[in-house]
Amino acid sequence: MLETVPLWFENDRLYILDQTRLPNEEVTEELTTKEDVWDAIKKLKVRGAPAIGVCAAYGLYIAAKDFCPYPDSVCGDMNNSKRFGCHREENVRKFLAFIKETADYINSSRPTAVNLSWALKRMVKKVEGVVEAGEIITVKGMKNLLREEAIKIHEEDVAACMAMGEYGLELLKPGMGVLTHCNAGTIATSKYGTCLAPIHLGQERGYGFRMFCDETRPLLQGARLTSWELVKNGVDTTLICDNMASIVMKNGWIDAVVVGCDRMAANGDGANKIGTSGVAILAREYGIPFYMFVPTSTIDLDTPTGSDIPIELREGDEIKNMWYEKPMAPEGAKTYNPAFDVTDHKYITAVVTEKGIVRPPYDVNLRKIVEG
Repeated sequence: MLETVPLWFENDRLYILDQTRLPNEEVTEELTTKEDVWDAIKKLKVRGAPAIGVCAAYGLYIAAKDFCPYPDSVCGDMNNSKRFGCHREENVRKFLAFIKETADYINSSRPTAVNLSWALKRMVKKVEGVVEAGEIITVKGMKNLLREEAIKIHEEDVAACMAMGEYGLELLKPGMGVLTHCNAGTIATSKYGTCLAPIHLGQERGYGFRMFCDETRPLLQGARLTSWELVKNGVDTTLICDNMASIVMKNGWIDAVVVGCDRMAANGDGANKIGTSGVAILAREYGIPFYMFVPTSTIDLDTPTGSDIPIELREGDEIKNMWYEKPMAPEGAKTYNPAFDVTDHKYITAVVTEKGIVRPPYDVNLRKIVEG
């Protein structure tokens, strides 16, 4: 199994693999402040809905762990804690206010992937619940709760990805040609990936999948990241431009499409990297099953339809200049650069979650699997 991961927490410190440097450099960066975390998510040093959520959870703890002005040797002792005031209600509530403010700040880094807000809300709720219940707790105790919750979120994501890999293999057969768009692999999650989990597991078990990767404009995540991790794991990998999906389908080379998701609405509409909806429409035309892999943490039952999902708009420089030695468009040309589009639920053959495979009607069955 490919062991590359996008982030890790070691000795109370948070590290990430800077994905903006791939595939040519594998650079590790430590995140030590809330600004570091915000910047890493905004600039796509860490990316992919599940990985963003895990990074945000650890990031909230990293930002909070030095908030108390007293050393752990003081706060760790109840007598000293009483002396210096770390147990006092006003200080506990100040710390809680700081946590909420920091969570709001980190959440502002990117708007579309729901895992970001989901993880931060879960972290805040963990400490807020203890305070509101009137339990005796110190600031140090609240920090420990944050640390434990972040680790739990991380472990749950690893398990969810493994489960999605197993469910995904139920839908795929050995030797299949599989097309994917963007990167929903091991470096977009805690480990294994969402839609690429069955591909990595299949490689381990001798399935011999033939993968076709859209380059995925404007950030080339299919080229830079997906093809990189698949080749690294020995998978038969062909890179194609985004406008080549139709011809490889027409040639009969594609037996299934697998993609990830950054937010799924209650009716089954799913937001993923820009271009995904076009691939889904093509797959319907050519009679190819289209599977969207969605952890339940990415299903937003409070968002009724895909039209209610906020779509991140990015700088036009990513289209005109980023990948070229010289500008590839005239100075006066305007740009429109959405990071995501929404695939209508009618084009999705099945939704794969860590709890099982969901079929239409999605407005009924997604709620069942999330709540049940």
